[in-house]
Amino acid sequence: MPAQSPKKTPVALIGLGGVGIAIMRQLLAPPLASKFRLVMVANSKQYLYHAQPSAADFDVAKVTDDLKRGGEPVDLPAMVGALSTHPEGPAILIDSTASDAIPALYPTILQMNIHVVTPNKKGFSGDLTLAKNIIDASYPTPGRGSLVYGESTVGAGLPILSTLRDLLETGDEIKKIEGVFSGTLSYIFNEFSKVEGGDVAFSEVVKIAKEKGYTEPDPRDDLSGTDVARKLTILARLCSTQTPSLPYTLLPKGYASVPTSSLVPDVLASCASKEEYLERLAEGDEAMSKLREEARREGKVVRYVGVIDAETGKVEAKLEKYAFDHPFATALQGSDNIVSFHTKRYSPRPLIIQGAGAGADVTAMGVTSDCLKVHERLRLKAWASAGF
Repeated sequence: MPAQSPKKTPVALIGLGGVGIAIMRQLLAPPLASKFRLVMVANSKQYLYHAQPSAADFDVAKVTDDLKRGGEPVDLPAMVGALSTHPEGPAILIDSTASDAIPALYPTILQMNIHVVTPNKKGFSGDLTLAKNIIDASYPTPGRGSLVYGESTVGAGLPILSTLRDLLETGDEIKKIEGVFSGTLSYIFNEFSKVEGGDVAFSEVVKIAKEKGYTEPDPRDDLSGTDVARKLTILARLCSTQTPSLPYTLLPKGYASVPTSSLVPDVLASCASKEEYLERLAEGDEAMSKLREEARREGKVVRYVGVIDAETGKVEAKLEKYAFDHPFATALQGSDNIVSFHTKRYSPRPLIIQGAGAGADVTAMGVTSDCLKVHERLRLKAWASAGF
């Protein structure tokens, strides 16, 4: 029987910020354009849907103009309904938003035979009930065929979740996961606390990071440690499948259950606005400088890290000191992420993954590589049904 060319997988993309636009560009360009058909795009207000789009319908510039002129008002149930009945389905929905509302619908979406791929952390790192419902509604739960992937929720395009999943599913035992998970905080501490020394003020580094676009508009969103706590929650919940000391119920409120050290000093906790915070930022410099000096006397640098200790069952986001020759001190540049997996197999030398942990293109690559995993599964299923 001659092999047939696999049909294209229909894709809906919700969220057209920097990452969303990068995802669209990758999907519309070779080699992904031969595997995926973009049929729906949406921003926060309007959406466009073409069941059988022409090559021009989803040109990036045209989509931007069409949405500015007005598409259909965003109606998630209607959008999901249209996707579930697409003639070339099953389809993939990419949630490239920072929304809480869309992840809340993941269980329903998955039950409608739609696959979900997302860089949005909120569904996997929040309330235990939602996270469990998402998993229960997806493959490999018996009777469920829809897939959910979120590689880019931790480490942008770095293969952190897939590596952890491979370690667990091949029978390795996790002892400790430790890493610099925030590109923003990586940059800040790479500049603030260097092996070669330096006396730059913490407030100055934060302001430079903001000017370079490494922080959120309100830097307190990064300095709170919440992003790191969310990533730790995702990793810890994945570990729970094979690690008794890290049960799925360990973090019932998700990231809010993770002990997290905030870098917003008490003296600035009462700031009513980001403008006031930035104006008074130097008031917290003394404490940070003392910490840096203390670390330097010990032959160490300061880093903001996330730690999952399977031997004690603890999950923490905190400031920690590392020796001058430690990879967290010497290997990082710019906004790099670095994660070390200490396991039964990888001991005493851990498995280390390092690279760009932020940026639209690398995050988009994490998303589109997940789409490829779905496409491959669908292709194999179609070939099996055809008798290959």
